Amino acid sequence: MPVAASAIYFLNLRGDVLINRLYRDDVGGNMVDAFRMHIMQTKELGTCPVRQIGGCSFLYMRISNVYIVIVVSSNANVACAFKFVVEAVALFKSYFGGAFDEDAIRNNFVLIYELLDEIMDFGYPQNLSPEILKLYITQEGVRSPFSSKPSEKPVPNATLQVTGAVGWRREGLVYKKNEVFLDIVESVNLLMSSKGSVLRCDVTGKILMKRFLSGMPDLKLGLNDKIGLEKEAQLKSRPAKSGKTIELDDVTFHQCVNLTRFNSEKTVSFVPPDGEFELMKYRITEGVNLPFRVLPTIKELGRTRMEINVKVKSVFGAKMFALGVVVKVPVPKQTAKTSFQTTSGKAKYNASIDSLVWKIRKFPGQTEATMSAEVELISTMGEKKSWNRPPIQMEFQVPMFTASGLRVRFLKVWEKSGYNTVEWVRYITRAGSYEIRC
Repeated sequence: MPVAASAIYFLNLRGDVLINRLYRDDVGGNMVDAFRMHIMQTKELGTCPVRQIGGCSFLYMRISNVYIVIVVSSNANVACAFKFVVEAVALFKSYFGGAFDEDAIRNNFVLIYELLDEIMDFGYPQNLSPEILKLYITQEGVRSPFSSKPSEKPVPNATLQVTGAVGWRREGLVYKKNEVFLDIVESVNLLMSSKGSVLRCDVTGKILMKRFLSGMPDLKLGLNDKIGLEKEAQLKSRPAKSGKTIELDDVTFHQCVNLTRFNSEKTVSFVPPDGEFELMKYRITEGVNLPFRVLPTIKELGRTRMEINVKVKSVFGAKMFALGVVVKVPVPKQTAKTSFQTTSGKAKYNASIDSLVWKIRKFPGQTEATMSAEVELISTMGEKKSWNRPPIQMEFQVPMFTASGLRVRFLKVWEKSGYNTVEWVRYITRAGSYEIRC
């Protein structure tokens, strides 16, 4: 359920009320005394941000030298409450010039009261977008002398933006060159056994957009996901196109995406906000294309010597390459001396993390590299304890490659003026938790 806040208080570090607003009559005006007595004076502020006292819940957060306290008398959505606080502070900062502290509150009493009436109605959060609120709350706050200069005011068309379906984009935007930049960024998470079998593998991805589009454009994005292709073929009464398809799991969209159209047509249609934003996030658990294979061999020769051989094979295309490849091979804490031989890159022993660190600046596709190391250990008089080998870890970045196989089939931009656009698409795959047991 929503927050349904009964009251909100702004306190300084001494517990004095700077400003407050009561939204419901189900709590008394002295509830802040309970917060001050049972939480602030008992030094329990840092233990838990949610406390229950006398049938009421106190949800609080410290921002600079101010405590923001939301009081609720029923079972409320705590995550929604804290999200409201974070966005409300961002709103205040946009009016105050980037500062939010006790002095900023004291200097902007009237403005804060006006904003609190707009962003919460009867305890329920409303619109907190600074771009929209500044269209009809035009009062300027008392800005800090260290704050940045105020930005230019947007085109005043508050009625359309507040009541219409596109509250995240204002009208009247004009660019000399209309461009769209699309980034598909994926992180590969892998846990592989010492014998080469995959124990756990998934890909988490996100699609980032940066747009410079005039007017109020309508964009349509097509991906090679299985459900979307099947739905498109069904609507057009023709067989689905052959080729690699993927199944997206746990998909979440930006608020600008038309969910009704996505549910019916399985196409991502949206009117984008201006600038840069995250269009969607997804996860892949089947058919993951691993960019690297790692084959480690570790031999313990007695009590004071080890031989380590690590072979890394790149599985992606020969025309591609990986950047910033780092292989971290763990060694025992009593390591005294190391020597290396590598076919590519450089390796060294890092005592702070008890690992051999092998770095390769540029790793071409369909190639392999090998590191051989001899490790000398400090001899101990006591009984030798078995070494619990931590997994080998990898870091890398592969441009123009997706481990999930996700591809953009089309990106269509329609605007009533009919201008031409330039679309740019980039793919990047990075290592998330890429671990190989040895």
